[in-house]
This record gives sequence, C-alpha cells and structure tokens, in this order.
Amino acid sequence: CAKSGKWEQALQLVSVMSDGKVKANLISFSSAISACEEGSEWQKALQLYSDMIRSKVKSNSISFNSTISACEKGASWVEALQLFREMVQRQVETNTITYNAMVSACEKGGEWQKALQIFNVMVRDKFEE
Repeated sequence: CAKSGKWEQALQLVSVMSDGKVKANLISFSSAISACEEGSEWQKALQLYSDMIRSKVKSNSISFNSTISACEKGASWVEALQLFREMVQRQVETNTITYNAMVSACEKGGEWQKALQIFNVMVRDKFEE
C-alpha cells in the first residue's frame, strides 16, 4: 500500500487488524504511516503513530522517520520537531533520513534558524568521534 500511495487502504487494514484477531505490529503500522506519507496525509500519519504508541508497539527509526517525513511534506515543522525530540529521548538511532526530513520540515515552515540548528546537531553528532 505504501509504494502505490494507497493510504486509505493501509488505514483500513490497520483498523481491521485492530478490530480483529490479528494484532497490528511495527511493520503494519510503519507501512501504513509510509503510505500516508506518500499520500501527503501527514495528520493521518501522526494519528497512526499515536495509535501505534497507544497499542504499546515500540517505535523504531523507520516509524519515526516515516512520520517525520510525513510532517515535512505537510510543512508541519512543530510536529516534526516534537517527534525528533521524542526519538532522541527514547534513544532511537537517528540517521541521514531523520536529519534531512527535519531540515526540510523547518525550511518549509520558514524556520531557517531551526534548520541550521538541526544541521549543526547532525554535524556534531555524526562527525564528532
């Protein structure tokens, strides 16, 4: 569903899984979040991420990056920054995808100072060893 941009079908599958005997897991949630990202449905991606956490499914860099990227596509830099902070707090490994999405989200939101700060954090964290 994610690669074909069929976010509605992905949402429906997760919903059916939650209602039935099959429990949605990290892969199903992450796939649905990615489908929402591809469909520029950042609010639905955020909702799925919240549902995933409420379901006690542990997030990873893929689920975080997909949700941050969805926020980036929606120019929702505040939500992206909240997710980034949560990612760091939970000690989930950040990577180039994380930082690119964060810098882009801030840029699209007209927050060039934040984008520069995040870029500097990336340089410090990834190249200071």
